[in-house]
Amino acid sequence: MTGPVLAVDQGTSGTKALVICPERGVIGSALAEVRPRHLPGGLVEADPRELYDSVVDAGSRALAEAGEPVAALGLANQGETVLAWDPATGLPLTDALVWQDRRAETVCAELADHAEELRHLTGLPLDPYFAAPKMAWIRRHLTGGGTVTTSDAWLVHRLTGACVTDAATAGRTQLLDLDRAAWSPRARELYGLSDERLPEVVDNAAFVGTTTVFGPEIPLTGLAVDQQAALLAQRITSPGGAKCTYGTGAFLLAHTGDTPRRGTSGLVSCVAWRLGGRTAYCLDGQVYTAASAVRWLTDLGVVRGAADLDTVGGAVPDSGGVTFVPALAGLAAPWWRGDLRGSLTGLGLDTGPGHVVRALCEGLAAQVVLLAEAAATDLGAPLDVLRVDGGLTRSALLMQTQADLLQRPVEVSALPDATALGVGALARLGADPGLDLAEALPDWKPAAVYEPRVSADAAAALLDRFRAAVATLLDGAPG
Repeated sequence: MTGPVLAVDQGTSGTKALVICPERGVIGSALAEVRPRHLPGGLVEADPRELYDSVVDAGSRALAEAGEPVAALGLANQGETVLAWDPATGLPLTDALVWQDRRAETVCAELADHAEELRHLTGLPLDPYFAAPKMAWIRRHLTGGGTVTTSDAWLVHRLTGACVTDAATAGRTQLLDLDRAAWSPRARELYGLSDERLPEVVDNAAFVGTTTVFGPEIPLTGLAVDQQAALLAQRITSPGGAKCTYGTGAFLLAHTGDTPRRGTSGLVSCVAWRLGGRTAYCLDGQVYTAASAVRWLTDLGVVRGAADLDTVGGAVPDSGGVTFVPALAGLAAPWWRGDLRGSLTGLGLDTGPGHVVRALCEGLAAQVVLLAEAAATDLGAPLDVLRVDGGLTRSALLMQTQADLLQRPVEVSALPDATALGVGALARLGADPGLDLAEALPDWKPAAVYEPRVSADAAAALLDRFRAAVATLLDGAPG
């Protein structure tokens, strides 16, 4: 078995680096903050240099804390964040358009007649959330120079000189043929990207190149998009289970085996990972704002931070009739209405901060329940288990609300950094191909299990109230 590996998770608001030893667990860790810019009109940008610097900073500090050499490097990425860059110099030519950015709505509108064709080809609905619309927008409005890719390909190039992306990240572009796990000439043509030099699509665990940015030469052997890395770390490696990560947004993924499921529920069908040339698939549902909705409440002064959710929300027995649809960056699956804004209804003079906090927890949990129901519809069977990870799982109020509305147990991972641990396992697999997947994965056990405490009728009533609030938003919006 390989020695320790360095696992780096380059995320929306920060980069987490872990040095993971197969026998001793995490022996070094570091976090480097990044600050995306939220601009009017749904624009979200990041400085690519800040993303790269955060990788080097967090990785270097984690290695220093561990104080011993590593056998390999794994890198996880944000998924749909894109930029243009110069392959000759490695320098960025544009800012990075973050996955939440909505400016490519004009590109999607022009392709509306091809929405079903693209969905069938790629498994993805036509939405500016994905990479290809942003890539086309950059080509039309910012620059025709260099190459335009997801952020991982640029980071890998800066680290190793290679121009590659992994199959799971490529599946987030809307340029990948879902059945073949290879670039689709037709999708490229529709987006006007036929002549684009796209990265080579590689397995998630394979030797990519070596880097010396952390000091010693380290082989890069693991690549993944963040949510799929977390799915792997949660040991959801066969159909029946699902995980939900509560980060900037909330992301539910359900494994579907070696066949893509193109359902009608509004979920995304995409690559989970490709190992040894064999592709596994998953269904994916998104809530655009989770921790970012908590930050919004914090900015308003309702809470001082996520740690306040339980104390403020626990001061009242229920939401007092308040319903919160926290669509602060639009609604994703299963509605795909990024143009919608959130709503807070049922307010009265007796409404206090605790009611708003509880309403937020109910709104987040209700969206996850609707995603789980959609996954069960597409799979043809209810999900056996929901395993959860991410910063907001520290809120007992949110997790209990999730179990109540789901009417199933919710297992909170004892692994606080599932994405990094997942890509660390891929790095280990890539460095030692003789390893079995199960051997490479971290041991999994729940830190807590939340059982439903309310009746099915009470849960259904809350969900009906949430659905009605969403219906009101949909009815009142153009389009």
